[in-house]
Amino acid sequence: MSPHNQLKVLQILLVEDSKSDAVLISETLNESKFINQLNIVRDGVEATDYLYKRGKYTHVSRPDLILLDLNLPKKNGRELLAEIKADDNLKTIPVVVLTTSSDEADILKSYKLHVNCYLVKPIDLERFVEIVRSIENFWLALVELPPHEDN
Repeated sequence: MSPHNQLKVLQILLVEDSKSDAVLISETLNESKFINQLNIVRDGVEATDYLYKRGKYTHVSRPDLILLDLNLPKKNGRELLAEIKADDNLKTIPVVVLTTSSDEADILKSYKLHVNCYLVKPIDLERFVEIVRSIENFWLALVELPPHEDN
């Protein structure tokens, strides 16, 4: 277990337009042994505002981890991923794609855009919870997350 991650509140940005998926992810992370704050935005434009601290997001904390759906309204996840990884101030934030698409082209494009991990959302509820817990166990318990350069 990463002692560093246990001592701080981990900021997680969930970019997800499905309310039911967002609720399930939120409930699963609330049961976490790690202190985390999950912030949810519903589309790619809102995520951009959050990451650049614009509008109602001027006082938000920089995320330690981004969970990103690909199929989003206004600006899709691929566009958002490309923006994040092209920005020197954002590219060190780990991004986990969590989407329904198992299309090989989506997987390949995401990795070409430097996604850190690509997971397909299962239809089965128990398996979905298991995947969210595996994200938690890997990214919050094992990995040393990059320090914030802007603090």
